[in-house]
Formats: sequence, C-alpha cells, structure tokens
Amino acid sequence: MVDTSDEWIRERTGIVERHILKQDGLGTSEMGADAVRKLLAATGTSVDEIDMLVCATVTPDMLFPATANIICDKVGIKNAWGFDINAGCSGFIYSFTAVDAFIRAGRAKKMILVCGERMSGITDYTDRNTCPLFGDAAVAMLIEPTDNPNEGLIDYEHHVDGIGRHYLYQKAGGSCYPPTAETVARREHFVYQDGKTVFKYAVSNMADVSVGMMEKHDLKPEDIAYLIPHQANLRILAATGHRMGLDDGKILVNIEKYGNTAGTSIPLVMWDFKKRFKKGDNLIISAFGAGFTWGALLYKWGI
Repeated sequence: MVDTSDEWIRERTGIVERHILKQDGLGTSEMGADAVRKLLAATGTSVDEIDMLVCATVTPDMLFPATANIICDKVGIKNAWGFDINAGCSGFIYSFTAVDAFIRAGRAKKMILVCGERMSGITDYTDRNTCPLFGDAAVAMLIEPTDNPNEGLIDYEHHVDGIGRHYLYQKAGGSCYPPTAETVARREHFVYQDGKTVFKYAVSNMADVSVGMMEKHDLKPEDIAYLIPHQANLRILAATGHRMGLDDGKILVNIEKYGNTAGTSIPLVMWDFKKRFKKGDNLIISAFGAGFTWGALLYKWGI
C-alpha cells in the first residue's frame, strides 16, 4: 500500500469508501450475474423473455469470450445474443445509446444492459495516483420500448479522441504488448493515468458536451432537474454542473460511497437517487473516459 491518508483522499477526490471484490476467480461476470438475477426477480421477468444482453466493461473476465456471454450462461439466458462494449468510463452512455437503437429499430423488445467493473483487478496498489480512486460494482437494467416518444432517451452526443491512449490506459495484455515476465515486472498490466492531463480534458469536454445538449434543445438551467455525471472526481463534477448554470443541489453525487467505478458509476447514481426523479424530469447524463471517450444524453424520466 501507499503513503496516504483518509484526509488526503477525501480532500482531493471526495471518496470516503469503496467496495472491492477480493476473491480471485470471481470477476465482473459474477457481480453482473448477481445483478441480473435480482433484476429478473424484481421485475417478474423470465430468462426466456430476454432478447439481448449487452455488458459495458473495461474489466472483462477474459479477453474472450465476452463477459456478456458468461453472464448469460450463469443466469440461464439461452434465447438471447449479446456482446461487450469497452468505452472506459463512458461505458454506460455509449452502451445505453446502442441498446436504445436496437429497441427503436424493433430488433429487440426486452434487453438487459449490464455495467460492471472489477477495477481492483487492474489497480496498482503501489501507485498513489490511482489506487485511492477505483472501486468494484455492477448494475443491471431492463430496457424496453415506450409508447410515448417524448420520454426516455431524447437525444445523445458522443465523441472520441484517440490521443487519450497516451494518458489513460492499461499498456500490456493486448496484442501490442502481450503478457510476458517483463511486462508483469514493469507493472504494465495495471491502469495508468496522467492525472493532470486527464483532468484538463475531462473538465472541458464533459462541460462542453453537456452545455451543448442544453443549447441544442433550448433548455435553461431551470429546465434541468438534475445532472447525472460520471463519478470521477468531485472537482470535475462541480465544474461541469456550474458551467451548465446548475446549483450544487442539481448535481447528483455518490462518489463518497463507491469511488470511481468507471462505466458503472452513472447507473449507481440513478439507483441511489431514483426516488427523487419525477415523471417529465429532464436529466442530463454525461461522462468522460479512456479513449478518450465522452458524451451526454438528454433523458426524460417517464415513471
């Protein structure tokens, strides 16, 4: 472990606690399958009704097969197909946009979207810059069509910039740098982040795309019920919300409970704050992640 303190972590990140899956052999699919089972039970949905299952993750159980396939097998979903999406911390907004397209095209009626990360498996606990940040989590969502075209996902805007590969990455383990004794010794199988550079890109791009979504739809700060941002760092969240003209009460934050859970963080916020949302609420959902990837959703709450 590293030389740090609870005070240092809280002051710079806002993180108070994180959840870690410690047992080897139980990867992202274990958490994802557990979430899916609970989802099916809560919604009274049979495994035979599921058309597709998509998993957003940067920490798959293995490079292949897809973690989505493994989750289906563990849960007993036999009549569906699916795949993984790797978009870093933008995993939720990218994958939600993808599953929405299948629903709108009429190619699926009941889809499960799993966002799951075992970030502890790629975190270097000798690196003070990253080890206080990341936690493990998984969330499962049932995605179905709506009869009301004015609710649900209204619009999206997504971007990529491959320059991010120099500043936020896991160097080894892929086809460029296959695993060797040397890559392990150099600790190249852990996440690396140039914190200052990533912070600069994240603050500007998350804010720009969120403000742009408001301007595109002629929305004022008073028209936005809440901003649901990727839970990366309190300063990034505040900077994005304030650029949008929102007060702190409209910027939803739970980073203190889970840390940075990558693509899982946004649905965790939605779960924790779901009782606050009212039918017709305009929600801006925005994220920035490895790639670089970033984007924003305009979502109208329909329940």
